[in-house]
Amino acid sequence: MRDVAIVSVAQSEHRRAVPELNEVEMVQPIIQGVLEQIGAGISEIDFTCSGSSDYLAGQAFSFVMTLDAVGAWPPIAESHVEMDGAWALYEAWLKIQAGHADTALVYGYSKASPGDLPRVLSRQLDPYYYGPLWPDSVALAGLQARSMLDAGAITEAEMAEIAHRSRTAAESNPHAQLKGSPPVEELLGAPYVSDPLRRHDCAPITDGAVAVVLAAGDRAREWSQRPAWIRGIDHRVDSHNFGARDITRAPSAGLAARRAGLGDGPVQVAELCAPFTHQEKILRNELGLGDEVVVNPSGGALSANPVMGAGLIRLGEVANRISAGEFDRGVAHATSGHLLQQNLITVLEGDS
Repeated sequence: MRDVAIVSVAQSEHRRAVPELNEVEMVQPIIQGVLEQIGAGISEIDFTCSGSSDYLAGQAFSFVMTLDAVGAWPPIAESHVEMDGAWALYEAWLKIQAGHADTALVYGYSKASPGDLPRVLSRQLDPYYYGPLWPDSVALAGLQARSMLDAGAITEAEMAEIAHRSRTAAESNPHAQLKGSPPVEELLGAPYVSDPLRRHDCAPITDGAVAVVLAAGDRAREWSQRPAWIRGIDHRVDSHNFGARDITRAPSAGLAARRAGLGDGPVQVAELCAPFTHQEKILRNELGLGDEVVVNPSGGALSANPVMGAGLIRLGEVANRISAGEFDRGVAHATSGHLLQQNLITVLEGDS
């Protein structure tokens, strides 16, 4: 396999709503920034791939409009996934592995503020049995959290501790939307929004964008003093029929982690895309992460959750910390669908 690395990462300042900008205006500075970091122009990028959702944009083929942020000249080789940008990165990685490109620009974005996001996300459900009931994403996550509580797999205090730790960590993240947290005791006194979930248990609605550049071999070393090499990547899917699986688990995440080689060495840092507090506990268990692993030092999705970009952000956060020399080996996780249905795992390493 070819050595491929993340060599630069750029994010927007994530906010609850960015009404003054359209998608193109929001994405364009991020793409410009990610290229400026490595001193490259778009002509040096062999492949471009994006992740977004037409349901959020309210129009078909909305990603075509956003290509204005990349530029009309020179012509580009381009693709798109109706998924989180982490899956766009997977496609770009495959393109490089196949020898059809040496470099790639990947970006993901969303403006979730204009609509009712929890109801919009219900359109991801099975269209015959679940979709017609219009259950929103928070209600479904509440059922999952209740199942975990009933099974003794988590406590409400643990959920509050995860929220407190995540949003406290976000204080050092210049891109985070929510920073800082009241004490755990105060969080436990807050009202429920979908029993047993309180507001702090749920990721915020966020407008934001993220972009990364991938490069192979010598080009990666040319563009970065310490590239974050992708040593393993895999994604797997659990059943969309929630009654056919144990929703207190996410076996596809564990399988993807094994296939990506997570267990081949010690992990120091993990960025897990857990939009609800109890889902972090599920992912920790499936990935076998011990207490020695630093989890979500950026604050995770609980501090900023631009849908279709949150998973790609997890990859960027681990890559940045490896490139900065803070850690030598880490894992990034992305999810799509409800209740951790689809999971992508990436193992990243720096040069020793």
